[in-house]
Amino acid sequence: MNFVFISPHFPSHYVNFADRLKKMGVNVLGIADASYDSLTPELKNALTEYYRVDNMENYDEVMRAVAFFTHKYGRIDRLESFNEYWLELDAKLRTDFNIQGTRYPEVLESKRKYLMKNHFERAGVPSARCHCVTTREEGAKFVKEVGYPVFVKPDIGVGAYASYSIKNDEEFNRFYDNYPTVPYVMEEFVNGLIVTFDGITNYENEPIFMTSHIFPENVAETVNEGDDLRYYSVLKIDPALEKAGRAVLKSFDTSARFFHFEFFKLYEDKKGLGKKGDYVALEVNMRPPGGCMPELMNYEHDTDVYQMYADMIVHDRLYQPTEKKYIGIYAARKNRFNYVHTHEEILEKYPDQLMQYNEVDEIFSAVMGDHMYLMRAKTQEEADEIIRFVQEKC
Repeated sequence: MNFVFISPHFPSHYVNFADRLKKMGVNVLGIADASYDSLTPELKNALTEYYRVDNMENYDEVMRAVAFFTHKYGRIDRLESFNEYWLELDAKLRTDFNIQGTRYPEVLESKRKYLMKNHFERAGVPSARCHCVTTREEGAKFVKEVGYPVFVKPDIGVGAYASYSIKNDEEFNRFYDNYPTVPYVMEEFVNGLIVTFDGITNYENEPIFMTSHIFPENVAETVNEGDDLRYYSVLKIDPALEKAGRAVLKSFDTSARFFHFEFFKLYEDKKGLGKKGDYVALEVNMRPPGGCMPELMNYEHDTDVYQMYADMIVHDRLYQPTEKKYIGIYAARKNRFNYVHTHEEILEKYPDQLMQYNEVDEIFSAVMGDHMYLMRAKTQEEADEIIRFVQEKC
């Protein structure tokens, strides 16, 4: 089997995908613009061959790299970057080389937030009313229909970058006076808890591994207000969430890949969307969840999700344990804050619960924090206590 891995060096923990595939006998063929000497020894060992291009944004260069691998190794079976930024590139290459997986332009249906709405409707899962931002006059009509606040965000984007709520006419006019250079969407505001539905599908588009995480604060608000990010997993997926997640899966072609879906769990009744506690679709991501959530999944289940993926690709089945054993916790801290408890005190108090500590790359720190703690707990009460201890400020 020949597997082309686009940009295998970033983020650094994605070397685990290459490593597990290589150990399964797969030819892992890397393409990126980083020099070969800059790759880690682990990644060099995991790649069958590496092709360096001068510019990953130059499609012709990347296409020639895939053509070279095709000529040398034969038909390419799979091509992935696992990275939101390169999903369109992945799809275009699959189209041009007739490689199994999402093609172009179909990939846009899971990239553009406005187009996702069609799939949510097809799945029978409610989602917020949405308007593609054009003129101020059309925006005013939408606000008149749904009322303030509304939420604006890039039509194509990841995380909570440049996403925020508009609460009144003054903020509305400020948005249009400084109109962004990229396409935006405007949605009715949904007051709800963000809950994820994450996992891996097989070649028949059936989920063979599922888990869920809760973001107690809206990530956009965390970014815009500069607060600390925190999220945690659930020991058991809510059956209503699983039903909604499976329905959305069936409305897309998500076969043989990771998925990361986000839903609102309504804090209150919302006309046209549902009752308090109902799930409302927010967005889909056809890739592993961002940051270190794959690592957290490993700690929650005492498993290896990278090996799960490799097993699925090669054998279309899982051999790793999938039972949830712990509540996984991500708790971030930022350099700008003073905390009640020192890093050393955290290490001393929670030696068994702390699975991993890292300083975060600056490129991610606005969202992920400057320091991250991956921890696990046996109960929700213990998880809440850990988060308070790590993030309590002076």
